[in-house]
Amino acid sequence: MVMQQYLLTYTGVVFALYLHHIIRAIEVPLDPNIQNELPQPPTITKQSVKDYIVDPRDNIFIDCEAKGNPIPTFSWTRNGKFFNVAKDPKVSMQRRSGTLVIDFRGGGRPEDYEGEYQCSARNEYGTALSSKILLQVSRSPLWPKEHLDLVEIDEGSPLTLKCNPPPGLPPPVVFWMSSSMEPIHQDKRVSQGQNGDLYFSNVMLQDAQTDYSCNARFHFTHTIQQKNPYTLKIQTKNPHNETSFRNHTDMYSARGVMETTPSFMYPYGTSSNQIVLRGVDLLLECIASGVPAPDIMWHKKGGELPTDKTKLENFNKALRITNVSEEDSGEYFCLASNKMGSIRHTISVRVKAAPYWLDEPQNLILAPAEDGRLVCRANGNPKPTIQWLVNGEPIESAPPNPSREVAGDTIVFRDTQIGSSAVYQCNASNEHGYLLANAFVSVLDVPPRILAPRNQLIKVIQYNRTRLDCPFFGSPIPTLRWFKNGQGSALDGENYQRHENGSLEINMARKEDQGIYTCVATNILGKAENQVRLEIKDPTRIVRGPEDLIVKRGSLVRLDCRIKHDSTLKLTVTWLKDDTPLYIGNRMKKEDDGLIIYGVAEKDQGDYTCVASTELDKDSAKAFLTVLAVVSAPTNRMTALPKERPERPRDLELTDLAERSVRLTWIPGDDNNSPITDYVVQFEEDKFQPGLWHNHSRYPGSVNSAVLRLSPYVNYQFRVIAVNEVGSSLPSLPSERYHTIGASPEINPTGVQGAGTQKNNMEITWTPLNATQAYGPNLRYIVKWRQRESRESWSNETVRTTRHVVWNTPIYVPYEIKVQAENDFGRAPEPDVIIGYSGEDYPKAPPTDIRLKVINSTAISLQWSRVYPDTIQGQLKEYRAYFWRESSLLKNLWVSKKRQSVGFVGDRPRGIVSRLFPYSNYKLEMVVVNGRGDGPRSEIKEFTTPEGVPSVPRYFRIRQPNLETITLEWGHPEHPNGIITGYNLRYQAFNGTKTGRTLVETFSPNQTRFTLQRTDPISRYRFFLRARTQVGDGESIVEESPAPLNEATPTPAATSLPTTTVSLTSTTTIATTTTTAATTTTTVASTTTTTESAPTATIKQDFATNGSSIWNVKAFTNSNWANITWSHNFSAGTDFVVEYITSNNTVRSIPVKAQTPSSVQLADLTPGMTYQLWVFPKWSSPSENSYITFTTSSAYTKNHVDIATQGWFIGLMCAIALLVLILLIVCFIKRSRGGKYPVREKVEVLDHEDHKVDDPSFDYRSLESDEDNKEPPGSHTSLDGTIKQESDDSLVDYGEGGEGQFNEDGSFIGQYTVKKDKEETEGNESSEATSPVNAIYSLA
Repeated sequence: MVMQQYLLTYTGVVFALYLHHIIRAIEVPLDPNIQNELPQPPTITKQSVKDYIVDPRDNIFIDCEAKGNPIPTFSWTRNGKFFNVAKDPKVSMQRRSGTLVIDFRGGGRPEDYEGEYQCSARNEYGTALSSKILLQVSRSPLWPKEHLDLVEIDEGSPLTLKCNPPPGLPPPVVFWMSSSMEPIHQDKRVSQGQNGDLYFSNVMLQDAQTDYSCNARFHFTHTIQQKNPYTLKIQTKNPHNETSFRNHTDMYSARGVMETTPSFMYPYGTSSNQIVLRGVDLLLECIASGVPAPDIMWHKKGGELPTDKTKLENFNKALRITNVSEEDSGEYFCLASNKMGSIRHTISVRVKAAPYWLDEPQNLILAPAEDGRLVCRANGNPKPTIQWLVNGEPIESAPPNPSREVAGDTIVFRDTQIGSSAVYQCNASNEHGYLLANAFVSVLDVPPRILAPRNQLIKVIQYNRTRLDCPFFGSPIPTLRWFKNGQGSALDGENYQRHENGSLEINMARKEDQGIYTCVATNILGKAENQVRLEIKDPTRIVRGPEDLIVKRGSLVRLDCRIKHDSTLKLTVTWLKDDTPLYIGNRMKKEDDGLIIYGVAEKDQGDYTCVASTELDKDSAKAFLTVLAVVSAPTNRMTALPKERPERPRDLELTDLAERSVRLTWIPGDDNNSPITDYVVQFEEDKFQPGLWHNHSRYPGSVNSAVLRLSPYVNYQFRVIAVNEVGSSLPSLPSERYHTIGASPEINPTGVQGAGTQKNNMEITWTPLNATQAYGPNLRYIVKWRQRESRESWSNETVRTTRHVVWNTPIYVPYEIKVQAENDFGRAPEPDVIIGYSGEDYPKAPPTDIRLKVINSTAISLQWSRVYPDTIQGQLKEYRAYFWRESSLLKNLWVSKKRQSVGFVGDRPRGIVSRLFPYSNYKLEMVVVNGRGDGPRSEIKEFTTPEGVPSVPRYFRIRQPNLETITLEWGHPEHPNGIITGYNLRYQAFNGTKTGRTLVETFSPNQTRFTLQRTDPISRYRFFLRARTQVGDGESIVEESPAPLNEATPTPAATSLPTTTVSLTSTTTIATTTTTAATTTTTVASTTTTTESAPTATIKQDFATNGSSIWNVKAFTNSNWANITWSHNFSAGTDFVVEYITSNNTVRSIPVKAQTPSSVQLADLTPGMTYQLWVFPKWSSPSENSYITFTTSSAYTKNHVDIATQGWFIGLMCAIALLVLILLIVCFIKRSRGGKYPVREKVEVLDHEDHKVDDPSFDYRSLESDEDNKEPPGSHTSLDGTIKQESDDSLVDYGEGGEGQFNEDGSFIGQYTVKKDKEETEGNESSEATSPVNAIYSLA
């Protein structure tokens, strides 16, 4: 007996190992590169539904698509026979697809193509079959003509109005209305049955006030057909005094209508049978007559109705059970009752089942000599039969295969070889339907391949779990081993875990685990390896986080956030306020180790969270900032005691314990000379977020006991924090724990959404409940969905995550979605229905019939034909036009061919494309865009834009080499937009607010330079230059000539301070103001000028509520730099910003560290440029009117204003001329009175000079040279600067009438000559002051 048990056990183990061996098949990865390389039998990827009803007005498309390598070819059968597509001109197959297209645009009857179709896809490795597709054409037949007699009936009697709609395909939707198209009011007395008939439990007199017409709405044709109306004539025993019965307590007895017990109008009798298929909805109906109208109740014999899928309809006359299963079989009975009695009808329900899968066969990939099996297990009622086919033929008639063995629903393969690939079909069928599945067997011979990228780098935080992936593929299935740092032994141990997919998991990454890991995949055909480098990083930790603070409004606050992290990882520090990203404005400064808030305001109060994150991890710390209003304290002669944070509360006690509340009492700590203003109660729970404290509530500082509202099923622990104006106390010691009783959730998840992430799915997401909303253990979510406006039952799934993906959905179909919370105590209330959509696919068709019309040189209008809605396959976002500039009509002009696009939102057939370049060749194509992306592109359209006006010239430079001329230079337009025909220049002189007349110059296309002769050296000029084409002038570029040096620059001054006056002359000049005095010195040289402008002071500017301000901003300028100074009373550590803007609107900023006084030098300024300048704290922003203006001096001054035009020079010359005239008059008057010297005086002079003849130092040659160099009458200046004046006297005056002797050059000879010369010199000394020329030089 023991031996027998041992043998049985051994046999079972061997069989189990064998099954495991043959089940383990090769899985081909989804990598398209591998799938495209490997041979693969065909696989059907898309096919039409089995019962395919089509609209006779449209072309017929029967889908059949397949994949495989090589690409499969397709063929069709119709009604079991080969369907020759090529013989029928109306039938075609789509390219690279087996989809049949039957086109009726040329005529034909769709009914001729009804039948059963089946598609085959084959390549050299096998043949796959589609399901049999029954094609039927929709029909909406007319209502048969019939004459309806007047219906006469007694009041209180039951009545059935027959509908009998025409049989349509699919069946029509039936509803009742009057002939005037008003709906018939229905209630428990009057209602429509499932067969379309209208039932009256009892007829009342008011029922004859209208007629009754049955209407049938056909789905495909969208038509409604109306039956001839019924007209009722009610026979009543009390036809008069109608209004007297309306408020009677017993309407029927008052009208003489006999009350009756219920009887069934449908179904008939006391019992009936009904058969329903598994998975569909079961609809049971009971309609009863009686006076008064009976009530209907439903029961199941021997059990309860399934509440989760049961629904009462039609005023309880119909019972619907969704998604019927075998356990729904049994006897159901309906009970019809009124005050006269009750009646019962029993319905025996039997659930049958079309075949459904238990194990659907899957594709099998094997290596040579491997074993495997295909399993096809299906169930149904009755039990389905299993038939195997291979490549579309019954397996019994297929060529024998010694490696294949068929055993009922299983095919076993042993020792498979190359060439054994095939596609197997499993057909499971019974009387209610069939299932067909394709599964191929592919025998592959592939050496190992590593599918991961080579030399990956994996980074992980120390002590965290990580996984090194090494996906691989091969046939036979390779074995995989891991090595570290080239070591010879494979990795194994407690810290390593290897997975079958090739991954190596490290349970706890340590520093010593860092290194290079190598994975090696090996099979009989070879090996492949890959390396993964693992780096262990230090965790990110906040070593000093922000603390709770209480500050006064207007003060400066610093929140610490000191972080320790791995230096090789990029650290990102972000701040949150009240759990939302904090905007760092001008009042805030973010530093490496904290956050500074200047001028704290009430709006700054709240929770501040510092989040330090790297690419691998993050850490956060939170603190609460309380802002107090500034209250002026009364003066007190006594010295105030120092204020500190309060002591922590103590002795927490829980009393008045209830299901949803508890009273918390505490003893306050010492307030440390500052009254306690608030108490903050915090709680912690140990199920969802243990160790994390949350704010529960806040109470005034005058209380020490509070009733706390609690949530069910939370294990609470409380602590209290005291707050005064200095700050927050340390938290109190925690209270004892209090666990509330659980309950069912009271709310459902919020933010429910449904959207597709792929074309065949819909992802349902929601915001989960938090710890205080769960209300009980094992929180989960019941997700329900169904297609909108369909009668299908709700599908549901219970999950514990925050998302659920529904697969195999049709493309872009609306779904009704509900997400309901549930725990072990029960469910939340019924949730609201949310509408979501399944995934979109790319649009299938492009816009057609595209028409272009050129509007102007930069725009065209587009018109196109809309696409059919069923080709959009999603939500239509827009029609999008892609266009690009192919070339310019100008030769040798390079153009960018970058593609541009413009979208036309919504379902519209026209639009305008603008922003085009004129005079260019363009190409355009259009697509349809949905949420998935672009659809196929339309045919390319080409168009040409006409010539337009040019853009502005590339540049426009103005130079002023001197005061007489201005030189203009410009470049050709960047975008000519046509053939340039020339340039137009308009200019006018201006001086302040006065302007001269406008002058116009025209130039040829090649001229880019012009010199203007100035007529006014004082005024400036404003120039307007534009290029032109044959179309017209382009946009103008405006420039002004530079300002002369002596032009004053207006400086805006504050209203409370006088304006600083600056005066420039050729000498030192003092510039004065009422507040400051500065000296401006101008040195005039031959080429350069150094000028420092007088500073300008601003008014005092307040930047904070504590009185901090900036004032007395000054600018000392030169040609290319400026010194800026200012005064302030800000605290140490305040950073300033000096921001200045040129007249060309170029903005520059310079940060400046605080000092007293503060200054900065602005370098690299432009000579002769005007600047506006602001000074403000870094956390603030500049005020609009708080700037000063200064102008730098020009770099060169050789082009001064002509001195001859200056008034002071003209006046000086006039004064000199007048003085010379007066001296000449005096001289002539003196000569007329006898201006000769007496002889005695001359002799004395000569005697006096005789003593000098013997002087050896006297040089006669000097006299001779002087005489030789004398010029004609007049005077000249010698090199030593003395003035030699020629005498007006004759020689007779010196020689007593004798003639003097002359040498050859005319000079005097002898002593007399010397004496005479001396006499001339000495004699003229007395009259030198009166000489006109000497008078002039004496003034110099």
